[in-house]
Amino acid sequence: MPREYQYNFELRHLVYFREVARQLHFRKAAETLAIAQPALSRQIAQLETALATPLFLRSRRRVELTAAGRVLAERVEPLLRTLAGVPAELRALAQGRSGQLRVAFTGLAMATVLPGILREFHRRFPGIRLELNESPTSSQLAALQADELACGFFHPDAPTPGLHTRLLLREKNGVLLPADHPLAARSALYVRDLGATPFVLFPRSHNPGFYDRVLAAFARANVTPRIVEEVWPRANGIGLVRSGLGATFMCPSEARHLPPEVAFRPLKGPAPESRLVVGWKQPPAPPPALAAFLEVAAAHSARGESGVKGAKARFANGGIACHQAV
Repeated sequence: MPREYQYNFELRHLVYFREVARQLHFRKAAETLAIAQPALSRQIAQLETALATPLFLRSRRRVELTAAGRVLAERVEPLLRTLAGVPAELRALAQGRSGQLRVAFTGLAMATVLPGILREFHRRFPGIRLELNESPTSSQLAALQADELACGFFHPDAPTPGLHTRLLLREKNGVLLPADHPLAARSALYVRDLGATPFVLFPRSHNPGFYDRVLAAFARANVTPRIVEEVWPRANGIGLVRSGLGATFMCPSEARHLPPEVAFRPLKGPAPESRLVVGWKQPPAPPPALAAFLEVAAAHSARGESGVKGAKARFANGGIACHQAV
């Protein structure tokens, strides 16, 4: 055993000391501890010898703590209280009622399904602490493979071996325009109408699948997109639209609460599609705290509590997986 963990006394000595220090009476303390008074006196003497200092001043009329005894009493009470709580803490961990999870998300997740999941999870599992971090899909996939995340909310692209995913959202995009843009006066648009409109997107490396679907939609419309800015996180792109610097694509579910400086318009015909999943590494089976979180996410999407139109709930083997992202 390492030298720093070698002691000349045992835990029982501290328990006996604590009781005598509380009652300042050896006979009463012995009765509380259900041991004989001479045995208790020997245990206290052993502790004093081990610590090389007297802990009590004894007389026929009273028992008092020495200065060293008062210091030990202050130290030992929180120590014993902590040790007493360890079994319950370990049971809570094993049962998924406590713990800590690192969860990553994209801007689309936070704008649609994630707030409802977080609200329900905190209500049901208040003992589990979540560390939330916004990051793009590419970073989440790397972090999941490196065991740096418990799970992530991201946009699937290609199958990634070793990940489980659950589809939470699948929607055809519309377009977000500055409110004073000429096209904002129309109730619906086609991609071909957007050829002269500057666009704000995110770097392709963050989510290649969606980026390529955007380019494909323009190609089908025989239009060359005018991409004037690539920014991250997603909230910055929306901010640039508010500033009048360009337009961007957005899901209808994401467009429910918008500032007056912008206008959302649905797109008719072919348009890029957004997909959002929750993903986690497998095998092995998720630990209890993660299993509890995934249970809430699954129930939330299955009941449609997020109000997301067109969301589907199904598991897929081989995945495609606070700070904000695309």
